[in-house]
Amino acid sequence: MKLTVVGCSGSFPSAGSACSSYLVEADGFRLLLDMGNGALGELQRHVGLYDLDAIFLSHLHADHCIDMCAYFVVRYYPHGGERPARIPVYGPDGTEQRLTTAHADTPSDHAMSEVFDFHTLKPGWFEIGPFSVRTEKLRHPVDTFGIRIEHGGSSLTYSGDTGTCEALDELADGTDLFLCEASFVHGKEDIPDLHLNGREAGELAARAGVGRLVLTHIPPWTDAERNLADAREVFTGPTELAAPGAVYEI
Repeated sequence: MKLTVVGCSGSFPSAGSACSSYLVEADGFRLLLDMGNGALGELQRHVGLYDLDAIFLSHLHADHCIDMCAYFVVRYYPHGGERPARIPVYGPDGTEQRLTTAHADTPSDHAMSEVFDFHTLKPGWFEIGPFSVRTEKLRHPVDTFGIRIEHGGSSLTYSGDTGTCEALDELADGTDLFLCEASFVHGKEDIPDLHLNGREAGELAARAGVGRLVLTHIPPWTDAERNLADAREVFTGPTELAAPGAVYEI
């Protein structure tokens, strides 16, 4: 299983990174986790426009899903060929309606579903291509799901956006790579049920016994090195900052 960081900036794109988007591949199958601002452009550095097999949207804040509107255009109006088959899109309840509203000018109220095969996320285990996945609701102002992906005895857990919660501890338990948001700075922001800081991400990684911690979703105005140092104070395993184009073999 291979993870490629497409974009990792939190809240809005930075000068060097698109917002949240991560490509997971195994057995020729390509699953994209989130498609935030700027992600579609960066994605083309790694795969062709029509080479994705499924998409998972952790939640419906713009920095995790807004480039789905541009991807709708790509698939609805294909250049020089027939429209491709519908691609499965796994997202919270209301995903189709939210994307239709965001696009604002679809040919019909159901045009999104002509190119996207929407599946409403619920807690539990299911299959996406060759992957066994578990999703759980986490703590954020809107419906948000974290995901654990397993393949060939290896595992990856992605936090999406969340405050501390038992469900995320369960998803991360013993995972090989924990892709965890760290939007806030320890001792500076303290807003419950919104985001994690670097120290909280490190504490969670230690509790869960993860193999590697990769901090992501750090906004451009946040001191990423401070968050990294805070995480390393409490988690002794390999810990690093996500970076666009970084590749992990899991």
